Amino acid sequence: MIKKSKVIVILPAFNAEKTLEKTVKDIPIDIVSEIILVDDCSRDGTVALARKLNLTVYTHDKNKGYGANQKTCYTVALERGADIIVMIHPDYQYDAKVIKYLVGFIEEGYVDVMLGSRIRSRKEVLEGGMPYYKYLSNRFLTFWENVLSGQNLSEWHTGLRAYRREVLESIDFINNSNDFVFDSEVLFQIIEKGYHIGDIPVPVRYAVESSSINFERSLEYGILTLFTAFKFFFKMQIQKIYKKKR
Repeated sequence: MIKKSKVIVILPAFNAEKTLEKTVKDIPIDIVSEIILVDDCSRDGTVALARKLNLTVYTHDKNKGYGANQKTCYTVALERGADIIVMIHPDYQYDAKVIKYLVGFIEEGYVDVMLGSRIRSRKEVLEGGMPYYKYLSNRFLTFWENVLSGQNLSEWHTGLRAYRREVLESIDFINNSNDFVFDSEVLFQIIEKGYHIGDIPVPVRYAVESSSINFERSLEYGILTLFTAFKFFFKMQIQKIYKKKR
């Protein structure tokens, strides 16, 4: 692929020492200009390893949360002149080699945002190690998010995403949650702005060292996600009513 855009890969990291190097090695450096890691006050050797791997490293002086980490990631990538920003979790759950395809769809003008979807078939997902309750909750939440947003995405909860620069510049991601629901809030903001979203399949790779939230946190995340989805839906309905009255 001919290098057309300045592509920056961002890694929102927290205790990712065991999987960071494997993730970085799979990133296609022929199309990527820079890899930025933002560390959310890890307790292991993530930062030292990132510097050893010659990544651009930013650190939080205290743990601020997953959403706050991404806010720093996107802000830094935009400041450093990225045309396309690719976010991938550094836990080796996602195959970084597919980044070239996400970038290609955006560069060719087909879409403004690309997602890497882990949901190809139930058999593949479960054989890849995703816990059954996580699979069911992913399907349940994605169904309702699609219904309420008018989209048909195969997965809303992936940790592999690529954005055209103007998309992140046009949404107010800074005022989103500092927690895990940040990802869904961003997608709803993008849909509200009328940008086009696409997705491609990526293999499922769950391992012991992969990052994952427990059942209690997953339940909290699910409730907040549904609240965000319904809030978006009613906001859109009110806007439609207002436009008709004008």
